[in-house]
Amino acid sequence: MRAINKYLLKLSKRAETYDKRHLIESFVDIGPLFTLLSNRDNQILFGRRGTGKTHIFAFLADQMNNSGHIALHLDMRTIGSTGGIYSDSSLPLQERATRLLVDTLCAIHDGILTEIIERDNEFDLSTLGPCLDNFADVAAEVIVDGPILLEEKKEASSSTTQGLDSGFQLSPQKVTAQAKMHENSLITEREQTNTKREGRERYRVHFGAVGNELNRLIRELSGKELWIILDEWSEIPLDLQPYLADLLRRTLFPIRGISVKIAAIQQRCCFRIPDDDVGHIGIEVGSDIAPSISLDEFLVFDNDAEQANAFFTKLLYKHIKAISKEDNELASITSENQIIKDIFTQNKAFDEFVIASEGIPRDAINIIGLAAQKALNDKISIPTIRSAARSWYIRSKQQAITSKEKAPELLNWIVDEVIQHRQAKAFLLSVYTKDALIDFLYDARVLHLIKEGLSAQDLPGQRFNAFALDYGCYVDLINTSRAPKGLFEVETETGAEYVEVPRTDFRAIRRAILDIAKFYEKNL
Repeated sequence: MRAINKYLLKLSKRAETYDKRHLIESFVDIGPLFTLLSNRDNQILFGRRGTGKTHIFAFLADQMNNSGHIALHLDMRTIGSTGGIYSDSSLPLQERATRLLVDTLCAIHDGILTEIIERDNEFDLSTLGPCLDNFADVAAEVIVDGPILLEEKKEASSSTTQGLDSGFQLSPQKVTAQAKMHENSLITEREQTNTKREGRERYRVHFGAVGNELNRLIRELSGKELWIILDEWSEIPLDLQPYLADLLRRTLFPIRGISVKIAAIQQRCCFRIPDDDVGHIGIEVGSDIAPSISLDEFLVFDNDAEQANAFFTKLLYKHIKAISKEDNELASITSENQIIKDIFTQNKAFDEFVIASEGIPRDAINIIGLAAQKALNDKISIPTIRSAARSWYIRSKQQAITSKEKAPELLNWIVDEVIQHRQAKAFLLSVYTKDALIDFLYDARVLHLIKEGLSAQDLPGQRFNAFALDYGCYVDLINTSRAPKGLFEVETETGAEYVEVPRTDFRAIRRAILDIAKFYEKNL
């Protein structure tokens, strides 16, 4: 097998399998994304699985630490050591939520302590240590929940002893006998009072105390900032998310010098719930936290092929360079363009790879790995890319959507309506369409949101979102009479035509609008 193909096979499929240095060296920025995330605002970064949220936050944490600040990159899947307590519905919600808050605060404490110890030339543990101890105490305060009982005990005892003392005295003149009776009495009394608590121990989080101790800690950092990055937020049970969000709002958000960044999947989040007593529990996006950033929007590239190609060129180059850094086999590769020429048979093969990736870095890495496996000693060609993309779609995405009832049926219906009947690969949905199955297919990366707020001159006041079908949905139809002719069909000044760029001023887009109500009518 060619050396370059071996390295393509070695590319890990998930960011957490890389070591920290590899993540940093292989990071590829997208437009102003890193600039937006590196400001001090508390922010949420939305993005589907595989879009690179972990990657960019690992790079952000490294940059902040290199600047002298303390940045903690916490994986919410690994928080706590209580097994499945968070998802155990048999336990009260209050207990599960409190345990999650305590475990998160303890993880923050441990992360700060580790950074201070490892960077002892920058921070004084003798000064910061007491602050961390106080923070740990208030973060994991234990109380006993139950009634208090006072128990009093009185004890009294008495004893009486009787005896006879006798003796004889002998002398030449006479014999004398003596006898004496005696009686001793002993009375003992003891009184004891015990306090007994009935109930069980439980944790309590005092938001004010936690905030005060964190404030003291920040003051001791002498101008250095604390960046707390919470990755994999969507892995937290949905009913607990608002409570952890409320902790952040009450303890971390008000403190100058602390920045909180959250990585989440939009369809799997609940940051706020109503509450009769306090109005709401959690955080309000746009009010309590800065407006969110969608990584998916940055990866669409506005249908700019040149921009998309530049991103994936850097992606392959940096990953291969990082993984082969100490290997002389690839020492001659010195430029991005050179590595593309060495991997692919022609530029069109690379273009096909970019199209097949649909802007998703994880899909790109998996497809190129499968393509290298199929190519063996050859360069990767267009047919190889198509075969690899089809294999990846069947193994990963097609299998994943079977877990949701009716999701495969809806996808098949959309494919028939859009590709078979319209010979397009995209469709429009009203911005007011809210459908759980559409969200699921989007999250599973078989649908891709490519443009929001499209309008047409003959439909005043109506706006639509443009969704594209995944490359794997129609790869088998390429080079056949049923292959899609374009993104979708619209009316332009010169008549009906298929377009690739979703502008916002089309004359007519009626044929591109999909009415999913027809799917439910058919199934009912």
